[in-house]
Amino acid sequence: MILLLHPRSTKPKDRRFPLSVLAIAALLEEREDYLIIDGNLDADPEAALDDAMREPPVELLAVSVMPGPQMVEAVRLSRSFRKKYPSVPIVWGGYFPSLYPDATLNCDYVDFAIRGQGEHTFLELLEALRSEGGGSRIKGLSYKDDSGSIVHNAERPFLAPDEFPWYPYHRIDVAKYLLPTFLGNRTGVHHASIGCPYRCNFCGVIPAYGSTEKMESPARTEQILRYLRQNYGMDAVQFYDNNFFVGEDHAREQADRLAPLGLRWWSEGRVDAMLRYSDDTLTKLRRAGATVIFFGAESGSDWVLDQMNKQLKAEQTLELARRLRRFGIAPEFSFVLGNPQDPERDVRETLAFIRRIKSLNPEAEIIVQHYIPTPQRESMYGCVDGQMEFPATPEEWASPRWLNFTLRNDPKLPWLPEHLKSEIDNFELVVSSRWPTIQDIRMPFWGRWMLKTLSSWRYAFGVYDKPVELEWAQRFVNLRKPRLESL
Repeated sequence: MILLLHPRSTKPKDRRFPLSVLAIAALLEEREDYLIIDGNLDADPEAALDDAMREPPVELLAVSVMPGPQMVEAVRLSRSFRKKYPSVPIVWGGYFPSLYPDATLNCDYVDFAIRGQGEHTFLELLEALRSEGGGSRIKGLSYKDDSGSIVHNAERPFLAPDEFPWYPYHRIDVAKYLLPTFLGNRTGVHHASIGCPYRCNFCGVIPAYGSTEKMESPARTEQILRYLRQNYGMDAVQFYDNNFFVGEDHAREQADRLAPLGLRWWSEGRVDAMLRYSDDTLTKLRRAGATVIFFGAESGSDWVLDQMNKQLKAEQTLELARRLRRFGIAPEFSFVLGNPQDPERDVRETLAFIRRIKSLNPEAEIIVQHYIPTPQRESMYGCVDGQMEFPATPEEWASPRWLNFTLRNDPKLPWLPEHLKSEIDNFELVVSSRWPTIQDIRMPFWGRWMLKTLSSWRYAFGVYDKPVELEWAQRFVNLRKPRLESL
């Protein structure tokens, strides 16, 4: 028996398909006995693990780990499991061990770390454990040798989604994951690619999943979504790809195949790539259900974009905001503020830039974040190398200090003074009140009216300081912010 654990990462009402463990399960299906335990669904995953240990012998506990709340829960459950069942190996896979393999293994309750695309690495590890062979030849694997030293094997080349079987949806209670969102009453998720062809040097995608994006074929995407619609009534979908649109031909075929399904959807794209699309292609995407498309605009200043290696100009973001308004597709622009080399200038220019976006397209959704460094294979932008020392153990990453860092809650950055951080946060509070996100389906009409009314004078006159009335109002109506792409 193999246990696939997906520790809790969100509130039950926000849960989505546990795609990471389903990917591993797809290769185990019909060849191995396995059990999926999802902490977002199971109120007591530790008890579920104990129950599973009463079944036929368990060979391996595999834990999917994202930075943030899921990593904190993974530490707690893995540590408890090791104490109770010391003979069962524990392997971590996913985004956290892909970025931080040394920290992952710097504890006594994780035996192996799988980096990047882990399906075949996992199967080869399972075979090696059964044959009592070593793991030195398994690509994508990190482990501790007999001396306790950490060993990182060679990287494993990435494969396209079409080279793997479908997820075994029948092994989970699909209905409990199809929940109401602004897109529909039964919203699901899908991941149609791996990797990213761009090399923005503040992002963790490249170090974890490579710089070559491999896409699922539009035909297979259609088949999977049609299956979920026909068998489970899914009426909307969030695509979790870092770039759902690679080329225009691919986007047109995708739109033609999605249109008959009648799904409304959210996805991510590149500003410059979508600017090249014809009006006919954008019309097709809207008719196919494109409702909101997320874009990493990052900054309103070309000098910052150059430092980020974004390969983008700020003017292109303005042009896209203007253009998408004609097609009824809401752009969701994310900004990373607080350039370490000149944070004052960066904040001043980008806040003014966001106001320009809103004047061109009031329906544009805005996400404002502080620049939080993510380890890179090469140096991080802004010359922050050496200014921060990242945690060396899972326990340190799970501490309140670093959990807040991961979640961008009061990260205490050495290059971002408190007055500037407050200016960013106050601006975000005013903008999110002046234009409450369409993604908050719980806010009543009167709540939106109240926030808009209270914030209108502040936005009109550019007065952002001490917006205590808006803090109170947002708590009163329990406003929810748009999801952070980075989380």
